[in-house]
Amino acid sequence: MAGNKPGVSPFLKQCFVTLAVGMNLIAHGCVTGFPAILLPQLHHPDSTIVSSKTTDSWIASVFAITLLIGNFLTPGIMDRFGRKIAHYIVSALSVIAWFMTSLAGNVEVIIVGRIIGGISFGMMLPLRSILIGEYSSPKYRGSFLSIISVTLSLGMFYVHLLGSVLSWSKTALIVFFLPLSSFIMTYFIPESPSYLVLRGRYDDCRKAFRWLRSDIEEEELENMIRAKIEFNQTTKHKKKFDLLGNIRKQEFYKPILLMMHMHAITQICGAPVTATFTTTIIELIVNPNVNAEAWMVFLDIERILVSILAIFVVNKIKRRTMVLTTTAICTASIFGIACYVYAKTLGLLTHDILWIPAVLMFIQFFTMAIGPMSMTFIIAGEVFPLRYRSIGGTISFISTSANIFWLLKTFPVLVASIGISGTYLLYAILMVYCLIVIWFLLPETKDKTLQEIEDEYRGKMIIKDEEEIYRLKNVDNEKS
Repeated sequence: MAGNKPGVSPFLKQCFVTLAVGMNLIAHGCVTGFPAILLPQLHHPDSTIVSSKTTDSWIASVFAITLLIGNFLTPGIMDRFGRKIAHYIVSALSVIAWFMTSLAGNVEVIIVGRIIGGISFGMMLPLRSILIGEYSSPKYRGSFLSIISVTLSLGMFYVHLLGSVLSWSKTALIVFFLPLSSFIMTYFIPESPSYLVLRGRYDDCRKAFRWLRSDIEEEELENMIRAKIEFNQTTKHKKKFDLLGNIRKQEFYKPILLMMHMHAITQICGAPVTATFTTTIIELIVNPNVNAEAWMVFLDIERILVSILAIFVVNKIKRRTMVLTTTAICTASIFGIACYVYAKTLGLLTHDILWIPAVLMFIQFFTMAIGPMSMTFIIAGEVFPLRYRSIGGTISFISTSANIFWLLKTFPVLVASIGISGTYLLYAILMVYCLIVIWFLLPETKDKTLQEIEDEYRGKMIIKDEEEIYRLKNVDNEKS
């Protein structure tokens, strides 16, 4: 069989797939962090492009609006043409966006580049976890999915670092080569086995699966094909997609509700706001005279290192424990920051105690990177049943687009009206609400195949457990 032939190991092939996706994700991380280096340069006296405060806010937040467009485009493309074609389109749009930005001669072209980049980013939101989740083995899946947060953090740091030594246009041109590389690498990757089985192409599915996994995981392959055949037999006289009927199914609505709140908590804990308004936040929390740029670089490096640490930690700790614990600590740190700044405002602190905000922000970034930012992508690649994977991911990611937009658009207004302490207190309250919802909806997914997770949402695993208990009771009765 193909898996027994000498050659590149399945692990390295899965690494190649993850790298191809990761190159795009780094570029999308750059989209988030780009305003932090673009806007100060536009307001420099030597800038050939003039931007107002109103224009600044649109440059920072407009991509979040177009994330929604990308979200709605992805399901149709993934289901009709496949995961591979969808990734080609994402890469091409990102290439166009960054190349256009690098050549921009006015604010309008920059905004158009941000719009196209936002569509690419939006298409990638549901696609990235599906791609890595479907292409990887259960034992590697957690680590590969956690790389998503590493690449996004790396993209923010990368664009901040480039922008600190180069002009924004040269920075954009360098970033342009990331999605271009991803586009080329995609050519060498087969179509997703899950998509192929969904389309009834079982022979092609077996070939793609064995290319990725060799022949040592045949049981998962045959279980996936058998589940699809059984589903076709039981639903061949039903409509293709009954929205009202599916809404009542727990395997449809529970993963969507779960992921809407997990995506929301990832954004509220500070990911987009701290990437876009880093220096402003540092000055408001710590001190206006502090070296905000140095703090920004330190926090960016921390986020990258902790995201890398998460790759190894996710294989050691259960998903529920990781999500709930880190999110609770992150919430506490944000609440602590709000209390510290409020105490300074009331004059309860005679002088700035810099180690307090430093420790609190360190804890916030640490738990944010190792918890919500990493675990959300992992869970998103695991919980959606195959039949609803595209539409479920798209619906849940609507909250991501909405949250990024309102967080970036309202942050300056909130700070001006209720201060940074009131703003952080509001964020902490919203995170507590999301944490409560996640507590009730999040199952344990570590070391389970995608089919096992799907069966558990449908209640099949519970039924099997009850049947086993019933069988054991009968055996005991017979012995008696």
